[in-house]
Amino acid sequence: MTTSAVTERPRVLLLFGGRSSEHPVSCVTAANVLREIDTERWEPVPVGVARSGLWSVEDMDPTQWSLRDGSLPEVPEPTRPVSLRAASDGTTELVDSDGACLGRVDVVFPLLHGPFGEDGTVQGLFETLNLPAVGCGVLASAVGMDKHFMKVAFQAAGLEVGPWETITDRDWQRDADSALERAGSLEYPLFVKPARAGSSFGITRVAEPAELRAAVEEARRFDPRVVVEAGILGREIECAVLDGHGTDVPRASLPGEIVVVEQTGDHQFYDFEAKYQDDDAAQLSCPAEMPEEEISRLQELAVRAFEAIDGAGLARCDFFYTPDGRWVINEINTMPGFTPISMYPALWERSGIPYSQLITELVELALERGAGLH
Repeated sequence: MTTSAVTERPRVLLLFGGRSSEHPVSCVTAANVLREIDTERWEPVPVGVARSGLWSVEDMDPTQWSLRDGSLPEVPEPTRPVSLRAASDGTTELVDSDGACLGRVDVVFPLLHGPFGEDGTVQGLFETLNLPAVGCGVLASAVGMDKHFMKVAFQAAGLEVGPWETITDRDWQRDADSALERAGSLEYPLFVKPARAGSSFGITRVAEPAELRAAVEEARRFDPRVVVEAGILGREIECAVLDGHGTDVPRASLPGEIVVVEQTGDHQFYDFEAKYQDDDAAQLSCPAEMPEEEISRLQELAVRAFEAIDGAGLARCDFFYTPDGRWVINEINTMPGFTPISMYPALWERSGIPYSQLITELVELALERGAGLH
């Protein structure tokens, strides 16, 4: 492979789809990034990951994908899978199943959500190949994907988290009744969640003890480890974090508030349909109406949460703002969606960074950070 000229655009591998239940969301995220990326600055290389885990460049036009028509986009299974290979000159190249080089890869933007995408697994692959990648590294991705361990990290950093119990697969197999009794001691309503899933898949709101077992079983369809959280009364406020350059402090956006429209009657909480398929289920208010000192406090806490997991690149931090003025962190998302209605780009848009500029900023941060230990 010849060394690229300095004047060539850096090639950005956009990786999307994946093996998780969030496959369709990832596809639509890729569609929007492809539409908005500055092609004068970057050369995008879209690569889909089929449900099987095989990588594909075949028979796709991701720019046409959407969730609003009720369809769920899918990466087709490839007849000639592609993969990454370390080249002899220290670079990385995309190759087909026969080993033929399809071009170099300078940086990867892993637009993958959920397990096998934002949980540290694919990030480990990039590290092994010495390939710069947008977003968090192995550790931060793994901690940020697991609702139990992220809470442990937040507590260690002095952030307030709500009461919760974790039911591991071992707990459930040994003594499910005991696990239910322990989780059921929390104050109702409860929210039962897969520990490592996103987009509200597998989440159930539990109003009374009789509903708890079924809710745990539902969550276990997505993850053998389950987190049970006590409901928290408060406004749902989100803040986007964008890493700083060099040693600069990470930046925090204006806060946004998710306002669920109760009149719809179909959504007990901000679930998958409310997020992606029901235009009337929820509204984004940005900036959220609150005193300036509270906005500053939230931004400080969001940056602290980002640094608590050793974040890099980007993250979205979700908080509850309680009636008595406390900020309780709910979770961090280390690869938030970039769909037309996703909070992360919307928050930055309203904070002064347009979508296309945000993509450029993220790719620049990845190239600046490089690969390897930090």
